[in-house]
Amino acid sequence: MRIYLDDIRDAPIGMRLCRTAEEAIDLIASGKVSFISFDHDLGTWLTGYDVACYIERTVANGKIRCPAWRVHSANPIGRDNIMRAMQSAKRFT
Repeated sequence: MRIYLDDIRDAPIGMRLCRTAEEAIDLIASGKVSFISFDHDLGTWLTGYDVACYIERTVANGKIRCPAWRVHSANPIGRDNIMRAMQSAKRFT
């Protein structure tokens, strides 16, 4: 499954839209997510960075494989934080 995490933009064709971090985390926990595109600011107290940190922890614990990813967020600090967490997750695969 390919997911697009964003609270405002629509998902590209072929991707499942997740409006909240909780929704994305639920799908990731299923182990069926092969790709994720991240936004950082989601309009709630959880962010795309929280999702990236969840992926990092879950991959490190051997519960899922690290999905392919990209960051489409316009928030430069949030983008950098997500990238660092996902690069860290990738080293566990």
